[in-house]
Amino acid sequence: MSAPDAAARPAGELAGDRAFFGHPRGLMTLFTTELWERFSYYGMRAILLYYLTDAVADGGLGIADRTGLALVSIYGTSVYLLSVVGGWLADRVIGSRRSTLYGGIIIAAGHVALALPSAPTSYLGIALVALGTGLLKPNVSSMVGELYARDDSRRDSAFSIFYMGINIGSFTAPFLVGAARAWGGYHAGFLVAAVGMAIALVFFVAGGKYLGSAGGSAPNPIRPEERPALLRGLAIILGAVVVVGGIAAVVSGGFNLDTFIDTMSYLAFLAPVAYFVAMYRSPKVTDAERPRVIAYIPLFVAAMLFWMIFEQAATTLAAFAANRTELDLFGATISPEFFQSVNPLSIIILAPVFAWIWARTQDRPATASKFALGLGLAAVSFLVMSAASAAIGDGKAPAWVLVVVYVIQTLGELCLSPVGLAATTLLAPRAFRTQAMAVWFLAPAAGQAITAQLIKATEGTSDTLYFGGIGGVALLFALALAALSPWVGRHIRRADELEGSVTAAS
Repeated sequence: MSAPDAAARPAGELAGDRAFFGHPRGLMTLFTTELWERFSYYGMRAILLYYLTDAVADGGLGIADRTGLALVSIYGTSVYLLSVVGGWLADRVIGSRRSTLYGGIIIAAGHVALALPSAPTSYLGIALVALGTGLLKPNVSSMVGELYARDDSRRDSAFSIFYMGINIGSFTAPFLVGAARAWGGYHAGFLVAAVGMAIALVFFVAGGKYLGSAGGSAPNPIRPEERPALLRGLAIILGAVVVVGGIAAVVSGGFNLDTFIDTMSYLAFLAPVAYFVAMYRSPKVTDAERPRVIAYIPLFVAAMLFWMIFEQAATTLAAFAANRTELDLFGATISPEFFQSVNPLSIIILAPVFAWIWARTQDRPATASKFALGLGLAAVSFLVMSAASAAIGDGKAPAWVLVVVYVIQTLGELCLSPVGLAATTLLAPRAFRTQAMAVWFLAPAAGQAITAQLIKATEGTSDTLYFGGIGGVALLFALALAALSPWVGRHIRRADELEGSVTAAS
């Protein structure tokens, strides 16, 4: 079939194509695109902290360790906040396919800017990668779903294959980018990330003919009568950003890097609050749906705290790997970037095991209990870090300590992350169902904003106290959520009962 014919077919019809391991060839396009995009993202992230904080004489930017740690956390916050914008633009304006293409081009430009040896181009590059990832991240996965009819039994299998691509890219990136850094410096590492993103773009453009109509247009385009209200909303949001930035400038005593970090932190804290208030008070939300909104709040808090710990892989754990870890494992010398490959490798090995466990237990325990278990495991990982730091004193920890910590966090991720989006879409009111992904992205955004503020507030604190304090508080929240699990269940059942009454009455 010719490319124009394929493009004209409805996306659901393309599910009849079985050329890629029994799946549509469009899945191959999205699989390879996401694999190489994740390669570029995690490759850049693996060396970003080291680049920011290394001495200028050694090729780094020479900024203070505290500021570098906070900046990397806020970079993560920015990616997730901008993903909300990218999802909205795709839904209402340009469609997922163009959003992905534009995002990929911007990411590649950002990596090229980082590959240039100057501070201004480096900061420009970081901003471009964050912006491009925000445009691309929420939209590639949405196109995977569009390749299949709603009743196609291969849908779950397709996402398993797709997420395997994510983890292959995440696993290999730290090795190759780390090797490039060791050979030619930081900018060589960023150049490898740029090449990875370029490969992703080639696969996406060349394989676009296999996507059919998936992502080709905005599913909910802006109607002319909506434009005045949208412009007013945009003005309000921009005004709020200016006000928040002004408050941050006052707090930090002027306009500097700390001002940016604080501004993004405050926005990440305010956005979920605004979302929950808007959902609960919206006239489009029924009385039957409001208990679900209330039930989702403790789950969101747990997810936020989980990602606060988990995403420190690129910040405090990366610093611990470089400065306080013996870089010798089974007789071989390793680079500190190596540890950021432990999580994706663990996902590849353990994800099928967890899928089997949930199937055997018929998805028990309850969702809230799985969230509590995931957060509890993340808390334990930081308590292990605290104990290791106390045990080594001024020395260095063996490499296996960080490996164990990352595996524990992976176990927590497999308890919380796969069920998180499902719970989000299940509990979101119908009027907000298409925005559920935005709500889920706000959890890691807020979590990393908390990390940025904690790093600033605990400057000079020992690793033992830092990891132990966070781990202890997170464990208390996990226990509280476990205790709240029946309460969450009652609210969900209450909503179901109310909806049943309304349906019966109608």
